[in-house]
Amino acid sequence: MEKLDNVVELTHPLLQHKITMLRDKNTGTAEFRALVEEIAMLEAFEALNDLQTVDIECETPIEKCMAPVIAGRKMAIVPILRAGLGMVNGIQQLVPTAKIGHIGMYRDEETHIPHEYYCKLPSPIEERLIVVTDPMLATGGSAIDAISLIKQHGGKRIKFMAIIAAPEGVRALHEAHPDVQIYVGHIDRELNADAYICPGLGDAGDRIFGTK
Repeated sequence: MEKLDNVVELTHPLLQHKITMLRDKNTGTAEFRALVEEIAMLEAFEALNDLQTVDIECETPIEKCMAPVIAGRKMAIVPILRAGLGMVNGIQQLVPTAKIGHIGMYRDEETHIPHEYYCKLPSPIEERLIVVTDPMLATGGSAIDAISLIKQHGGKRIKFMAIIAAPEGVRALHEAHPDVQIYVGHIDRELNADAYICPGLGDAGDRIFGTK
């Protein structure tokens, strides 16, 4: 697909290897869950490379020095329930002090339109860098609505992380929220008639939690 200014498709060989393992239908629940966390950590390492820092005095075993720490309010990680939960631990490995919010969305199986059923965000949300997570960006509907909801609550600095995405979803999210940086592990070929990503990896929530 065409290059969009706010979209970053990550190409690290280790990340791509893990995404291939994730796609495999024979990958079991425990391994799938662990891979999602590992991929989220690798993506977050790239997505958070613009965090602002401030120097503070630090005393090493040798001497005192000025050294950088993350500046300002800590991050907020906001998974879109339920599959987005699978990415939280991987990001927390990098930023253990991050606060966690939750947004509940479900997709109507016939219309494919997302519906909100829950929203709880850390306060003050307007002062935090917000990372919204969902392993799959298909039509883009859930991501668009979740980010709109965060903005309604005062959120300003927002990034979105997905593991795989359909071109249709990437374009839709880009058009709805051009100010949000989008990080994806791989942009797949297309959506099928049932709005599933192809080749995709199946239902991420079911594979993370072992449900059908």
